[in-house]
Amino acid sequence: MVNKQTQANGKILLVDDDPGLLRLLSIRLRAEGYDVEAVESAHKALAVLNRFSPDLVITDLRMDKMDGIGLLRELQTRSPGLRVIIITAHGTIPDAVTATQHGAFGFLTKPIEKDELMSLVERALKVSGSAEVGEDWASRIITRNQVMKEVMQQAKMVAATDARVLITGESGTGKELLAQAIHNASDRRNKPFVAINCSAMAENLLESELFGHEKGAFTGATRSHDGLFRSAEGGTLMLDEIGDMPMRLQVKLLRVLQESQIRPVGSTEAVQIDVRVISATHRDLQDLMGEGKFREDLYYRLNVVNIKMPTLDDRREDIPLLVAHFLQQISRESDQERKVYAPEAVEMLVTAEWPGNVRQLFNVVRQNVALSRSPVISGALVQQSLGEHAGKLASFSDARDEFTRNYLSQILQITMGNVSQAARLAKRNRTDFYKLLSRHELNPDAFKNR
Repeated sequence: MVNKQTQANGKILLVDDDPGLLRLLSIRLRAEGYDVEAVESAHKALAVLNRFSPDLVITDLRMDKMDGIGLLRELQTRSPGLRVIIITAHGTIPDAVTATQHGAFGFLTKPIEKDELMSLVERALKVSGSAEVGEDWASRIITRNQVMKEVMQQAKMVAATDARVLITGESGTGKELLAQAIHNASDRRNKPFVAINCSAMAENLLESELFGHEKGAFTGATRSHDGLFRSAEGGTLMLDEIGDMPMRLQVKLLRVLQESQIRPVGSTEAVQIDVRVISATHRDLQDLMGEGKFREDLYYRLNVVNIKMPTLDDRREDIPLLVAHFLQQISRESDQERKVYAPEAVEMLVTAEWPGNVRQLFNVVRQNVALSRSPVISGALVQQSLGEHAGKLASFSDARDEFTRNYLSQILQITMGNVSQAARLAKRNRTDFYKLLSRHELNPDAFKNR
């Protein structure tokens, strides 16, 4: 029986052709509460990958048939974002640099010190490319981006209150998912969550959908209709694209928020309601107020707490996670084998422009899965899907700066933030090295054991 500590700490796949070391590392990691699967080769690791679904892989560098770098490359294709730690008996700096250049999270030399191992494992799991196992209330939001984590923290805090929330952000950023998460974390979670797009229907139909109508209230009203406010009784109603609500309905909505009562179309009697309202928009409501298209008093009623969703371009580290999630989702829905992206294809997705945000990314992944004749989705197919939104070639200056920053980050990662050691590896004096770090806004403390 797996205890709660094991489930909480994470799942680690160990790969090493040395049975003694494999057994020793397994004992150490299991003693710390990790769920461990141990195999003797890269091919066996790939065979158990889908069944075990590890949060972290620790692999030997030198192995027969497929070495640690080969396994790392294959894992990047099959599970984009999955963290990998490389271990070796040789411990040369070229090995370390090669491993980190290919995307390894860290590098350990044999004999492996227990404290060093545990520290690196803990750090790797904190930024694991596998989606963090969140609480159920936010399980549909896939992220490891710091800004998104702050958004989630805001959402959880406001969920504990009954305050109205205005969610702003570009189309496709996941505003409805966040509204659902707030509802799930609130005391209203066992009551309905209802969402409506205020720009998706004509004014009269929207009025009836929101507030309900009596039989005979208008032509075609052959029966009474409760409306979404009453359908959401005790729960949450999300008003998406609130900026597109007609002015006449804004007046009626303001009265509902003030009095907690609705009056169905064609009725002379008010109905008491208990509904939390969360609204969302991609438009600037203050600009609309200045143009006389949105009521100021309604704005302040709705905007008790404002949460702004970041664009996908601002959370690029989430793209491999989202892609892996979408591939799994599409595979499950279609009952077909899960396809994967070639490494260069993933790179194209990460560097592309995403004006349509997460929604556009999902559509591209679905299109790629449908059109790919191979289990591996090629870079050419991704290029075709992205068209003009494919990543632009960086200037020489930008490319040089990016290379320098990545190089410095790799060395700091290898030396665990030890500036003196890092400067020696880079063959630069300590003063010049500090200047380089400052120029590229790198803080050595961020790479130290915590």
